Amino acid sequence: MNSIKDIEKSIIEEFEMFDNWTQKYEYLIDISKELPKMENNYKTDENIIKGCQSKVWLHADSNNKKVIYIADSDAIMTKGIIALLIRLFSNQKYDDILNCNLDFIDRIGLKDQLSQTRANGLLAMIKKMKLYALTFKHKYEHEQNK
Repeated sequence: MNSIKDIEKSIIEEFEMFDNWTQKYEYLIDISKELPKMENNYKTDENIIKGCQSKVWLHADSNNKKVIYIADSDAIMTKGIIALLIRLFSNQKYDDILNCNLDFIDRIGLKDQLSQTRANGLLAMIKKMKLYALTFKHKYEHEQNK
């Protein structure tokens, strides 16, 4: 399994292959198509990420001190962004998710290309993913201390 840093590095390298943001947007759309289908029973109000312009559903489970995420969105660009984040965070350890600083967002120029509302949505997605990791970590530690 690759570390978050390794995955970030490969994402940066992939985006460096493109000359302009039109090509990068097209790549994000391609990435969105790779996101596994989320079952409708997970598309609940509880799983909607607050602060996103479009609807983004995020659900997570924990297995072996790692978090497994699934997500979907009704907007193709947002779906591509959440697909990138899932690629980065899914099957990673709690502490690795909580302690990463996500350099790739600036390095690929994504933040500069997003409107203020989409940038806020990106931050909301990251915050929710880290919150899941924190919740699972506390639950695990609580169970260990019983």
